[in-house]
This record gives sequence, structure tokens and C-alpha cells, in this order.
Amino acid sequence: MAGRFGSVVTAMVTPFREDHALDLDRAQELASWLVGNGSDSVVVAGSTGESPTVTHKEKADLFRAVGEAITGTGKLICGTGTYSTAETLALTQAAEDAGADGILVVTPYYNKPPQRGLIAHFEHVADATELPIIVYNIPGRTATRIEHDTLLRLAERANIVAVKDSTGDFQGISRLIAEAPDGFEVYSGDDWATFGYLCLGAVGVVSVASHLVGPQIRQMIELIETGDVPAARKIHETLSPLFNALFVTSNPIPLKAALQMVGRSCGEPRLPLVPATSDERDRVRKALEDAGLLA
Repeated sequence: MAGRFGSVVTAMVTPFREDHALDLDRAQELASWLVGNGSDSVVVAGSTGESPTVTHKEKADLFRAVGEAITGTGKLICGTGTYSTAETLALTQAAEDAGADGILVVTPYYNKPPQRGLIAHFEHVADATELPIIVYNIPGRTATRIEHDTLLRLAERANIVAVKDSTGDFQGISRLIAEAPDGFEVYSGDDWATFGYLCLGAVGVVSVASHLVGPQIRQMIELIETGDVPAARKIHETLSPLFNALFVTSNPIPLKAALQMVGRSCGEPRLPLVPATSDERDRVRKALEDAGLLA
């Protein structure tokens, strides 16, 4: 069954203008388009949204603008986690002010807290808000993994309701799903892992590729839910080259190139991220062509 935020959650890019200023109008257009094309919810100011280079004020403006655009049609999940607990609390308040349906809180990055520090961090956030919290476990970006016992401890909190898992650890996810309390949900944090995670009992995906193939990802998940795993696997195999191309270099560089190619440009990424090279664009273009998204 789909999770409380649905089965397809899009980790939305942050649109910028040519001068790299925030483009709120385009953000509203994109969010509305996403919820009309396969997405149940959108994450604003997550990794795909270039959160490290979006200011606190810009995030608050994004939360409000996207919330206004999708109220009544999709759910708003605000990325409020940073390497600072105090800043995370302030951004969480901004999410509340914007009417968010939930928050995504990433593992504090760079400062590498021990597991007891992670527990203290997430519990401080949980104490400060009534919003549902999705914990974001992505050690490839944060240098710190939320270990199994820590996740189980956090899952005991009433408003820590899910994990977005980007570890690719199928054995660990199988164990977590078996041991977590009722109501605690697992979302795949990687498009390539979604098929396997759903077969193990995850409820959905926080997706990058859903900017381009949201309906197909939704169909794959629905097929798994109804027991037609072979048909779902065919969709997974068809989409895998696109999943891979969107991570040929740091996300969201390839995604922003792909969106430009299909006519939904959201501008270039902000430094220190840079536009895709010609070779990277060629690989993205071929994947789009193979997926039937470009003639």
C-alpha cells in the first residue's frame, strides 16, 4: 500500500533564472505539472533542489510558493535538515508557516556526529514540531550513516514516520521493514533501487526521474502492489538506462540538462555545481531518446 505521502514523491529541482536568481513562478509551474503527472507529493529544497546553495529566506519563499501551487492536489514536503540543529529548527518553523504536510530531515553532514548525536538531533526536531518527519539516510553525501538500531530508536517517536533510504543496502532494508514498528514507512531514495525496495515492502520512492517518467514509475509500483512483479520488472528494465544517465555526474546536473531538452527548462545549477558537459548531455539525450521522451 502507498505510504502517507503517496507512492511517488518527486525530489523537485529548484528553478533559477539566467542570473541564477530564484524563479518562484517556474517553481510553481513545475510543482503543479508534477502533481498532475504521476507525483503524489513533492520535496522542496532537498538534495535535488540544491539545498546547500539556497538561502534560508529563499527556502522559506519556496516553501510558501510551492505550497500555494499544489494545495488540494498534492502534498508538500519541505527539506529542512542541515548540519546545524538550530538552523534545522528554524527552517522547520518556516515549513510549518508555509502549511507543509511533512518535513524531510537529512542526516547532519560534514560534522559527522556519532549515533548518539544523531538521536539527539532528530529528537530535538521531533520535540519542536508536530509535522510528520521523514528521516533522510544518505551516507554517500553526509559521510554518516544512520545505523539500524538508531533508526529503530527514532521510529519509536510518534512523528518520525518514515525514512528515505539512499544506502542501497537491500539486506538492511529488509531487516528494517521487518523490525520497525507499525506505521513506520520506508521510501527508496534512489530510482534504481525502487523495484527491489518495493518488492521487500517499501511504500514508494522519493524520485528524481519522476520529473520525466512519473506515470511509468507509478505504473511499476502499482504492478508490484497487485502482484504482477514480472510486468513491473519490465518497466524497471526499460527505465534503468534513464535512471543511470541522470546520475552520470552529480545530481541535479544531468536532470537540469534533461529538463531543458524536453522543454521544461529550470535553468542551470548554482556554483559549485556546473552545467553538464557535452559528453554528459549526449548520454542524457540518448537515454531520453531510448525512453521515448525525445524524437
